[in-house]
Amino acid sequence: MAIFTNIKHWSPILAIMMLLLVASCSEENAEISEYHIIPEPAYMVQKGRTFTITSRTKLYFENLAQNSPTAKFISNTLRQMHIRPAFIGTPNRGSISISLNDTVNPSLGDEGYLMQVRPDGIYISANTEAGLVYAFETFIQMLPPDIHQHPYDHITLPECTILDYPRFPWRGSLLDACRHFITVKQIKRHLDLMAAHKLNKFHWLLNDDQGWRIEIEKYPELNDIGSWRVDRTGIPWGQEEPARPGEEPTYGGFYTKAEIADIIRYAQQLNIEVIPQIELPGHASAILAAYPQLSCDQESYSVALGPCWPHKAILCAGNDAAIQFIDDILDEIAILFPSQFIHIGFEDLSTENWENCPKCQNRIRQQGLDNEVGLQNWLVSHIEEYLLRKGKRIIGWDDILSCNNLSPEAVVMASQGDSTIRRGTIRGNGVINANADFCDLETYQTDTAYHPAALPQYLPLSHVYQFDPMPKSLTSDLQPYCWGGEALLWTDYILNYEQAEYYLLPRLCALAECFWSLPENKSWPRFQQKIEQQKQRVQAFGFKPCKGSFKPTVFKSPTEGGYLVTLSSEVMGTYIYYTTDGSDPTPESTIYTHPIRLSKGTRLRTLSLYNGQVQEGIYDFIL
Repeated sequence: MAIFTNIKHWSPILAIMMLLLVASCSEENAEISEYHIIPEPAYMVQKGRTFTITSRTKLYFENLAQNSPTAKFISNTLRQMHIRPAFIGTPNRGSISISLNDTVNPSLGDEGYLMQVRPDGIYISANTEAGLVYAFETFIQMLPPDIHQHPYDHITLPECTILDYPRFPWRGSLLDACRHFITVKQIKRHLDLMAAHKLNKFHWLLNDDQGWRIEIEKYPELNDIGSWRVDRTGIPWGQEEPARPGEEPTYGGFYTKAEIADIIRYAQQLNIEVIPQIELPGHASAILAAYPQLSCDQESYSVALGPCWPHKAILCAGNDAAIQFIDDILDEIAILFPSQFIHIGFEDLSTENWENCPKCQNRIRQQGLDNEVGLQNWLVSHIEEYLLRKGKRIIGWDDILSCNNLSPEAVVMASQGDSTIRRGTIRGNGVINANADFCDLETYQTDTAYHPAALPQYLPLSHVYQFDPMPKSLTSDLQPYCWGGEALLWTDYILNYEQAEYYLLPRLCALAECFWSLPENKSWPRFQQKIEQQKQRVQAFGFKPCKGSFKPTVFKSPTEGGYLVTLSSEVMGTYIYYTTDGSDPTPESTIYTHPIRLSKGTRLRTLSLYNGQVQEGIYDFIL
């Protein structure tokens, strides 16, 4: 303080320099005019007054200890965004007040929240800490998109009231760590992305033909052998050469139990349940590479280098040692993962080896089974009963419905469409809608010429947004058995998580809104607006989303002698230029502004500009 009280003794030149320096240091302020929340809240109304967050804004927790995981998560995240409010013991004017309800608010349920931005402060309440986490994720989206990178002195927010809760309890995201290993740091990054969009079930694929990814103490060769394959980085998926004699397997990895426990703790503070998938009894190349004696044919197996079809590598269902192996694996998995669910896969089984195996045929006779399908049923029933005794429930893919003895405790993950969902709900099983036509994100979201190699399916953002996890064919008595939906990201073509981000975003945002928001609150034009800001936000956090598809959608309405043609772009802010005389369109061509009348057979050629740059290329449409 003395230096300022003695400023009159400084030389006039120094004093002038200091005044100029102070004048040049303007404050960084942000004024938010409209909220763009993904997923869309159940109820939100914006009003005319405002509240401003400054360095003097305080943070108050009611019924929540400052050292609780949720309070730590909130305060640590605020610090990362350059907002450092001091904790206070009693609420005062101008503070951010976060409270657990003394009395349950029935309209909020277990995951809902109430948020009010008022001129005298921000007020957040929920029945559970999960609700507070989701409220805070909404609050983050109310701040400037670059808040993580850029400190602001003042952030002015419009007054609003948000009452929000999810439509479905199951809002999942599958991540395949088998085709290509994903590091612990990257897994946590994926959990951050899930939490930001209020997804709450992390489905973690931990074994497949291409690798075993979890430490198992009783069977160490699963990790010494089954977790590694020969490196074929740079070779297109499906074109890998077989391993050469003496070639050392160096590509892969696995998660230690300590690492998995760390990931589970990290997920819990984000209200995310970690659900392991241990694929049984098929997709077993990695298992049999380590323990060939568990196969039917006792042949030498290796960890697969690429796709396997048909999936012939399968555990011998007639071998007691193989059944004991399954039980032992599930023992360690059940202890490690607190979730009540274990996904056992059970898909794409080729029973050819069972058909030719004396032990399997003997098991069929001993158990009085009809055939290999009966043997599948017997094995699934054994696994389910074994896990039920441990307080765990199985999840399986569509094929699990072929098991006649499946209990109502089993859950079906349906990737094959509404017919599976209906069959499962009629049987009284919980069903998760993971329809691959909408949820499989290892697919092309732009034209194949402009997108990295992917599964041969075109699934743009606009199509994903149309998804409704609740099939229209389900009657009201069956609807409670449809628990929600799940995004699927296999990694056949994806070498690392940085590439995965491109496939996930922005389509994961669309699925999050499909899983959380009420259908009547969804709006594609509004979502187009929101997603542009969300892309900025995730980029500021270091994610690398796809810009989206710039291939125009062409809608033809028949008129006399031709069509009334409407063009639209998935990406808001795109300008479409076109020609109808066969010439190449350029930014000097006619710009599309309203529907155009064209004759049948016209060759319509388009070019898209976004942010002043040509996107993708010229598209041709024959009317």
